[in-house]
Amino acid sequence: MKKLNGVRLSHDKGTEDCETVSFPLPKQVIIPLSQSMGAPCSCLVKAGDTVTVGQKIGDTDAFMSVPVHSSVSGRVSAVTDFLLPAGNTCKAVVIDSDGEQTPDPNIAPPSVSDKKSFIAAVRECGLAGLGGAGFPTHVKMNFDPTKTPIDTLVINAAECEPYITSDYRQMMESPDDIINGVLLVQKYLEIPVCKICIEKNKPKAIALLKEKTADIKSIEIVTLPCTYPQGAEKVIIYSATGRIVGEGELPGNQGVLVMNVSSAAFVSRYLETGMPLVSKRITLDGNAVTKNKGNYIVPIGTRVSEILEYGGAEAPEKVLYGGPMMGFPLYDTDQPILKTTNAILAFKDIKEPKTTACIRCGSCVRVCPLKLMPVEIESAYKAKDVETLKALKVMLCMNCGCCSYICPAHRPLAEINQLAKGLIPRPAPKK
Repeated sequence: MKKLNGVRLSHDKGTEDCETVSFPLPKQVIIPLSQSMGAPCSCLVKAGDTVTVGQKIGDTDAFMSVPVHSSVSGRVSAVTDFLLPAGNTCKAVVIDSDGEQTPDPNIAPPSVSDKKSFIAAVRECGLAGLGGAGFPTHVKMNFDPTKTPIDTLVINAAECEPYITSDYRQMMESPDDIINGVLLVQKYLEIPVCKICIEKNKPKAIALLKEKTADIKSIEIVTLPCTYPQGAEKVIIYSATGRIVGEGELPGNQGVLVMNVSSAAFVSRYLETGMPLVSKRITLDGNAVTKNKGNYIVPIGTRVSEILEYGGAEAPEKVLYGGPMMGFPLYDTDQPILKTTNAILAFKDIKEPKTTACIRCGSCVRVCPLKLMPVEIESAYKAKDVETLKALKVMLCMNCGCCSYICPAHRPLAEINQLAKGLIPRPAPKK
């Protein structure tokens, strides 16, 4: 199998040996009602209502969405308009915690007996891709095997971004949850083969999961090269199976279903306990964090400012949701922890590089995992040449950032690729 392009990054996994601990319960949470790709939820509570942990506070009839649940018990103090990091707005529920963490009395393990009830349970728990993409998990599971036969489940445990170790701690601390979740997915979706894919810089996790799956013939542990962006969906599918997801295709077109490793583990826990997705394991790191670096289970809706204060990060110059390559920079540290948040990174002493003219070195082309030509895309974007952008396959760009990272002229190539996509007309929705 031909090796894909990419870049070699400093891993900076300084928290890999930090066992996960529970973050102190916040006095107040703010829970946006849009935490996945697709439609936002309608609010099911109002100011003054009393809520419990795991109680559903937002839902919708839209297929492409997942419900939202309260992460604390207490009183709803407000339902407000909220601006998300990506720039879209939705309603958000502000809840004052009573400190009791009283669970919803209706919480119980779901009754699952077949594919239909399994997918319904996965939707009901509020699970969206925990690796950061936020694609509703029940949607990708709801394939028609007569039209889209799936023969391989790929578990994404690459965690290729620097600093982030939350998935690694999932593997080291709760490997049985992962394996049980995988077996449940294989059973109810009738997928015969699973490949758990881990970068080779995590030898302890590889050894542990190989030991745990030694007698399970349907599960293979695949060791991946440490080349970023190994965890990107198209890349990990190719690395694990040799199959290429083409332009306009989904993984299912190549017989593959991809799940994040923490998502698989959560499926197991939900079917055992019935507690929906109300907290998230995150990594707290970065050179502005002067104390308490580590991995934490944090109630969804906890303000980032509280996490930074706990980490001793006073007036950091840049704060990221996620990793330094594909993470979102935060304009406001009162933003909350979301279902898709896997790290909070805070940095200081940042030296902004000066952007200079392109020297036509071709480095961006050589490192692009999808063999795109960012330098040509930049020229076509400036000329607003839509037909050339289509010919250059700009819509394939997954915004991994390799081109911007490697550019000696420090040009914002990844950002330009995203802007260029906006020039391509979207097909009209089918009626």
